[in-house]
Amino acid sequence: HGGIDHETRVNIQWIESEEIERQGTERILREVDGILVPGGFGARGIEGKIAAIRYAREHQIPFLGLCLGMQCATIEFARNVAGLAGANSAEFDEASPHPVIHLMSDQQSVSNKGGTMRLGSYVCTLGEGTLAQKMYGVSEVRERHRHRYEFNNAYREQLLAKGFLLSGLSPDGRLVEIIELRDHPWFLATQFHPEYNSRPHRPHPLFSGFVGAALRRKCGH
Repeated sequence: HGGIDHETRVNIQWIESEEIERQGTERILREVDGILVPGGFGARGIEGKIAAIRYAREHQIPFLGLCLGMQCATIEFARNVAGLAGANSAEFDEASPHPVIHLMSDQQSVSNKGGTMRLGSYVCTLGEGTLAQKMYGVSEVRERHRHRYEFNNAYREQLLAKGFLLSGLSPDGRLVEIIELRDHPWFLATQFHPEYNSRPHRPHPLFSGFVGAALRRKCGH
């Protein structure tokens, strides 16, 4: 969809994240112009996803994370920038000393997980002057969700102090919906699923923005 918006052909390279764990990031990612980590669940391949995100951050490669991709981006930043050794999601490591991603409060007492995720369309408030606001062109949006884990607000201040930006929040300010990095040309990740609101001739602004950033990198701008 983003390619159509920019009248360009997007060459998608599907990468098995476990291959990154086996072969390393440089060998697999050195020629890419953008990195997207989509949603998912379970621990398999997580370290490969985190390594890919680190590569995007350190090499200034446009990055878009969706749902699990946002959670992995948070873990990567916590470990490698904020210095929180062992940071992880409680989904993957319940004994993590720094569970920067944890189970939503209203999910804590749920034993039967079927049909209990945070589902549906919710309002998200965008921070003034952020990349997210620039992409959308408005200060409030409505996006669709499907998740059970969320950003752990106990770590907000530690990450913000190192250049982590919370550019999209729920109206009450509690739930982190979008993250960015202060010192990166195009690094953005969402807790929601923008793909649910994207169409070939009405692309979601984040997909259009991501492809545009990758195109500028490829063209040397």
